[in-house]
Amino acid sequence: MTGKATTVVICIDGFDPEYLEACSVPNLREIARKGFLTVGKSMMPSVTNVNNVSILTANYPETHGISSNYRLVRETGEEIYMESSEYILAETMFEKANTKGIDSLLVTSKDKLRTLLSRGATVTVSSERAPDDVVRVIGEPPPIYSLEVNGWMIRAGTYLMGQMDAGIVYLTTTDYAMHTYAPDMPESQQHMKILDDAIGDLLTAFPDVTLMISADHGMSSKSKMVDLSAELAKYKIEGLSVPIIKDKYVVHHSNLGGCMFVYLSDVTKSDEAKKILEATPGVETVYMRDEASRDLRLYYDRIGDLVVTGDRQTVFGDPNEVELPSGLRSHASAHEQDIPIFGYNGDFSNFQFSENRDIGRFIFERILA
Repeated sequence: MTGKATTVVICIDGFDPEYLEACSVPNLREIARKGFLTVGKSMMPSVTNVNNVSILTANYPETHGISSNYRLVRETGEEIYMESSEYILAETMFEKANTKGIDSLLVTSKDKLRTLLSRGATVTVSSERAPDDVVRVIGEPPPIYSLEVNGWMIRAGTYLMGQMDAGIVYLTTTDYAMHTYAPDMPESQQHMKILDDAIGDLLTAFPDVTLMISADHGMSSKSKMVDLSAELAKYKIEGLSVPIIKDKYVVHHSNLGGCMFVYLSDVTKSDEAKKILEATPGVETVYMRDEASRDLRLYYDRIGDLVVTGDRQTVFGDPNEVELPSGLRSHASAHEQDIPIFGYNGDFSNFQFSENRDIGRFIFERILA
């Protein structure tokens, strides 16, 4: 039933531009030829929850409130996963669509994104909680740690688009393949073919939709791990390092990423701690809390006393808790901000796409205005 008045967003998790360069993706190249393709930036930290919500709300983290996948609640000392839509402080495109009497569809590979992004959506489905009617038609979803699961998710979305009159459709994948395989590996060719074929089939079924495709972040090879709390302890400064990339999908990245929130027991030592960490090999930038809120546009009440980012090769973690995996590929630093942005079959004239959140801005300003 979906047709010309439908806008489809596909967020390909971990879709570094290098995959586009290295892999055969004829449908994506045709979309770029007939529409547009540019390389833009993700939000910082370059992690999944932050950027999906930025697209969904068209806002920076300072406004929508999601500054990490995982955080410490200062008031209680509790550490929580940011996987509930109650944590989003801005209007979503689904909620905006509701005010216009427009139905919407959310389909995700990871169920954590279904629970995080679902507020206001008419229908929500994930590969990890697949409804019986979808399974009867599409088949059983592949394991979440597989190359095939993202193709299943897009096919499920295509099927559901035919069952309802959805004006806004948001499909978002998982980045297991990108974490596991470099762009030039045969598994990446296979994964990208699965994605490309599924996107081509969606457009064959619904040729009149407006389609926008981007990513939440890129991906880099990592070869070094730094324990920030241990570095501070050398100078008798107590700091709790919270891995903001952390989620329940630990096979992906072992909860090791290139950005960390550090909470100090004594905030009067913030200046000293900042200088110590700035001098630590592998650390690229150290922001005080107010600096991170201002420069990275993060939500002040949900970040650490220090926000630390690494160089391209470095992740942060505690060697007593986790070993650095051989061949680790991960993200969260400024080096994984480059992302592709595609637009197809829409009125994109005089509209600037420089960040992934601009897709959401386009929908709010051009589709749902």
